[in-house]
Amino acid sequence: MFKEVVFTDIKYDKVNEDLQKRIIEDRKEHWENPYAFRDENAIRRDNSRDKANLWRPTFVRDTEKILHLPYYNRYADKTQVFSFTCNDDITRRALHVQLVSRIARNIGAVLGLNLDLIEAIALGHDIGHTPFGHAGERMLNDLYNNETGRFFNHNVHSVRVLDRIFRRNLTLQTLDGIICHNGEFEQQEYKPDYKKTFEKYDSQTEDCYKYGVPAIKKLIPMTLEGCTVRICDMIAYIGKDRQDAVTAGIVDKDYEFKTEFIGTNNAKIINNLTVDIINNSYGKDYIALSKNAYNDLVTAKSENYKVIYQNDAVNREYDDCIKPMFEQVYYRLLDELKRGDENSFIFRHHIDFINSNVRYYGESEYSDEEPNDIVTDYIASMTDDYFLALYKELFPKSPLKIEFKSYFDDIK
Repeated sequence: MFKEVVFTDIKYDKVNEDLQKRIIEDRKEHWENPYAFRDENAIRRDNSRDKANLWRPTFVRDTEKILHLPYYNRYADKTQVFSFTCNDDITRRALHVQLVSRIARNIGAVLGLNLDLIEAIALGHDIGHTPFGHAGERMLNDLYNNETGRFFNHNVHSVRVLDRIFRRNLTLQTLDGIICHNGEFEQQEYKPDYKKTFEKYDSQTEDCYKYGVPAIKKLIPMTLEGCTVRICDMIAYIGKDRQDAVTAGIVDKDYEFKTEFIGTNNAKIINNLTVDIINNSYGKDYIALSKNAYNDLVTAKSENYKVIYQNDAVNREYDDCIKPMFEQVYYRLLDELKRGDENSFIFRHHIDFINSNVRYYGESEYSDEEPNDIVTDYIASMTDDYFLALYKELFPKSPLKIEFKSYFDDIK
């Protein structure tokens, strides 16, 4: 016989009844959101190519450019939070970008937004993320900043991958949504900077390299679609990280989080924040949360940092092992690059790989980039497994070794 399952946390919020009626009536009247971004207004660096057609509209092209990018495959082996636990049920970056896309498209469909633009931004937003999650991002930033005085951040690197390394001629609207996505900075309202140009985008991107987080905090998406993806990045990971923490044995399944308004588990958090955004954003030229939802979102992030992200069990290998590995790999690659050792992996696995892919605009050679940029590009492109394999190849006698929590550690 099947065991009866009792769900104790089953209260899911619903869209306001009056608003539901309004939305249904608007659909009958074929209402179109005047603030949604229109395909015909999109711009590319090279507008002479990548013309939209019936079967490949503007942002479908962007989505497919991202999906077929060589680095897209690497999402599958880049960890989110739990880098040292062997468990296929724990989220990796490939699933995270799909969850962001799904949640944002659900909201966008009700609000009448451009779903193809949402999908392009969501699927590309972490394409420049490092191995070993945000810890890897911080370690790579420290090394890059020490050598150049400039800053590395994954959202900025994502647009570098798409717009400079591979030069895929994506629209400004997709690139802008990606660089502005950073889910570490929550707001109660997200009002687009509708008049952004490539000139302003390029200036803001350079400021992010020069000033780092203070400049990133000032970024405002130019579309409602970009604003939607930005808030959905947080919605996708807040509850999922809690779910993964239980799976990884980091947090007890009965741990009591304090976010009552939006809920405490993944399904409820996604539903209730989705409903709250719809209730507070429909028909408006900005994306908004209620005060209660916003306060709970801030609390949820704070709780996650305290209980999960700063947990010793999550971070046990970073300072003692991964950090010195990053430093050794960085300077070994930098030395080989400066010496012009074309038999080294940075040439054979990275520079040659980039050069073998078509770049849609610009005459400069990738190998002419500043050496620290090339080394940083290479390390950021790596999956967790590739980084560890490369380290072993470069430093076979090193005593540094990661101790992973095995699939079978719970078996006595």
